[in-house]
Amino acid sequence: MTQPCSSGDLREEVRARYAARALRIAPATEPDAPGGCCEGGDCDPIARDLYDAVQEGEVPQAALLASLGCGNPTALAELQPGETVLDLGSGGGIDVLLSARRVGPTGFAYGLDMTDEMLGLAERNRAAAAARNVRFLKGHIEDVPLPDAAVDVILSNCVINLSTDKARVLAEAFRVLRPGGRFAVSDMVVQGTFPDDVRRDVEAWAGCIAGALEEAQYRRLLASAGFTDIDVEVTRVHERPELAGRFEGRLVSAFVRARKP
Repeated sequence: MTQPCSSGDLREEVRARYAARALRIAPATEPDAPGGCCEGGDCDPIARDLYDAVQEGEVPQAALLASLGCGNPTALAELQPGETVLDLGSGGGIDVLLSARRVGPTGFAYGLDMTDEMLGLAERNRAAAAARNVRFLKGHIEDVPLPDAAVDVILSNCVINLSTDKARVLAEAFRVLRPGGRFAVSDMVVQGTFPDDVRRDVEAWAGCIAGALEEAQYRRLLASAGFTDIDVEVTRVHERPELAGRFEGRLVSAFVRARKP
């Protein structure tokens, strides 16, 4: 049902969906289970086939099954040994664990999530992976519980689109990055203009559709936050049957890059 809703309503809808996903994860869970951005067998499989066989072998199976992303930021962020990484909306921890391997024992990887069930799953995955350079934090991506200039790289995988205050998210990302730090995010992006009725649809928000920023707006918000060297690289184009006849343009997964001067 399409209806106006508050930011609190949207946050609770997202939290409930992702909590339910975390509770379904178990060693026996079917490997082709759809992710949170693809809640049903007839939708475009946004969250599937994002990691290669080598990466899949580097993390516990439960971390892979909990992947709800729309890209693979760890493959594109060019992480270096010794760097400190923060994943906004870390879920079951797959990108945090992969990042921890890339930055090595002299680096560190934080994961931030608001959902207790996902944090519990991520901690179990951290223990299974015997990852010592990892810490999961509870909080919201609009209010990151880290000090200024704490990290070298910000990652996120199909989460910023779920926030109702994206300007605040990007300002917080800028704040916690060190000078020269990198914003390296996979996200849903609209190339075109979404009608208002789609943006008011709670189901579409939680399904990673209606919250997607238009590309020009994403660039403007990053620049307003202080970022430079902004780039948006399309990684997948998605055909969504629920948008047929409602939208001229296209919905894409994109790798969004920027730098803090």
